[in-house]
Amino acid sequence: MEFTGQMMGWASWAVETLAVTFIFVVGVALAVALVMFIIDRTQTEDAIRRNYPVLGRFRYLFTELGEFFRQYFFAMDREELPFNRAQRDWVKEAAAGHSNTVAFGSTRNLNVPGTPIFVNAAFPPLERQFAKTAALVIGPDARTPYAAQSILNISGMSYGAISRPAVESLSRGAAKAGIWMNTGEGGLSPYHLAGGCDLVFQIGTGKFGVRDDDGNLSEDKLRDIAAHDQVRMFEIKLAQGAKPGKGGILPAAKINQEIADIRGVPLGKDAISPNRHEEVDTFEDLLDFVGRIRDITGKPVGFKTVVGDPNALTALFDLIVARGPAAAPDFITIDGGEGGTGAAPMPLMDLVGMPIREALPLVADLRDAAGLKDRIRLVASGKLVNPGDIAWALAAGADFVTSARGFMFSLGCIQALKCNKNTCPTGITTHDKRFQKGLVPEDKFEKVARYAKQITKEVETIAHSVGVSEPRQIRRHHVRIVQDNGRSLPMNDIYPPQTA
Repeated sequence: MEFTGQMMGWASWAVETLAVTFIFVVGVALAVALVMFIIDRTQTEDAIRRNYPVLGRFRYLFTELGEFFRQYFFAMDREELPFNRAQRDWVKEAAAGHSNTVAFGSTRNLNVPGTPIFVNAAFPPLERQFAKTAALVIGPDARTPYAAQSILNISGMSYGAISRPAVESLSRGAAKAGIWMNTGEGGLSPYHLAGGCDLVFQIGTGKFGVRDDDGNLSEDKLRDIAAHDQVRMFEIKLAQGAKPGKGGILPAAKINQEIADIRGVPLGKDAISPNRHEEVDTFEDLLDFVGRIRDITGKPVGFKTVVGDPNALTALFDLIVARGPAAAPDFITIDGGEGGTGAAPMPLMDLVGMPIREALPLVADLRDAAGLKDRIRLVASGKLVNPGDIAWALAAGADFVTSARGFMFSLGCIQALKCNKNTCPTGITTHDKRFQKGLVPEDKFEKVARYAKQITKEVETIAHSVGVSEPRQIRRHHVRIVQDNGRSLPMNDIYPPQTA
């Protein structure tokens, strides 16, 4: 009886405690709600909160969470933008070294206009007939030409736009896979050099890393960069697919002292690049600038741009022909208007610049018609992350393909869309140590290398399927493009190859 009494006493105490706690919590919640009600009713900036105090706040909460719910619960495998789940999962599995075979049937709608369909050969080559893709020489007239080994390489991502462990992982992975890595416009960091990979040094309009105190090109700093054996080429950045006509944007929140020192910019201020190179007003100036950098560095020099007016490019190639092949850029990187970045104004991201699917065949035709196919290498960039993208680009006329976001996915990017806020949850585009600790270079560089090797292997599979022995033999007649009426046409009918 005494034990029963003690139990009843404890039960009574527990009920009373819970009741008091409940009343306290409810009281605090009501007090907070009352304060929020008063704040919302009296503020004048937000009509929803003023008309619907407290409740109106849930609209913004659900709006903020909506992108995550869509990604994980509501979007189908092929629905999301800028990259859908099927694309991301392919990269994830390739980077992990897992099989990318699928069962039952494709989830891709093959009736969407613009979809490429590769033409399988009646008698594809046997394994003994496969050929290894040979290296292509870039810049034969430079003092130090570059024999580039890989079809797929890493596009420009600067230290600043992405984190230290991300840069180091990409550098080490590129070295293991035998591919080049573009530094992006933020200068050369120790982490680019850490892996021992081949590097393409990008000269942005802000001249970061090679600028003097006035922001002009410093020839001495340029020679210092060129002295690194790992730096194999230089790329002049004219435009980027996500923001044609707008210079680079690195928010102050993502600039620490080391990044400021490497770039040569002040701490605590946004690093904004000019809209173009001040010394380049015309195509004549551009070719002069290319020649100047090639003379100083002794290494191949090209430029990156986005296609706008085709007539302008026609004038460029006419000028190159008039000056002679020696004056030509060693390569041209074509970025599509659908390309991505860490930060860009929405109108430029959405509305400006020709898509890569239209731009690449156009530029390839102009180059070939000018008789410069073996002199100027074409590099395709802009939302090309899966084997079919790479194979299409080769068929369209590219010599190489570069990808930024494909390699970001291999590092573990989840498309959180926080690249510009220094709050990337995977540690890729943030300098917050709390998030960076999740990105371990000793693990991630292996995934970078596996992704590069797997995508090359599967592009080779496509090449063999269409009847050629290696990927660079894929031609436009090996691809059909779906039209608005649901039928497909050969790519070489839509874009007839041009010759000199």
